Amino acid sequence: MEGSGIARTTLFLYGTLKRGEKSHRLMAGQRFVGAAATEPRYRLHDLGPYPGLVADAAGVAVAGELWEVDAAGLAELDRFEGVPDLFIREPVAVQGAAGPVEAYLYARPIPPGARCGSSWPLG
Repeated sequence: MEGSGIARTTLFLYGTLKRGEKSHRLMAGQRFVGAAATEPRYRLHDLGPYPGLVADAAGVAVAGELWEVDAAGLAELDRFEGVPDLFIREPVAVQGAAGPVEAYLYARPIPPGARCGSSWPLG
């Protein structure tokens, strides 16, 4: 964030870290930017207790939230998300985003028969 002296990364959250979800406590001290959606290049898969975002050329616009996260928060989130074994953090295309945005993409094969959709929890 310009002028604050603190480097922040803009993250797109789509699952259990969103407001009102079970892991949202990990976002304490970070800045909510607003509701957002990806470009229709992704798909959200139901992995049981949490979703996994994957790139998909025939994808959909996935609903979520944008957050500005400081370096300490990002390190904690990387540990929580199991980077790089379970998830990887990389740039994603978000509709109307003014700058770069990153998200946690699922780094393993999707289980056969996993339901998919555009928002968590899946309906």
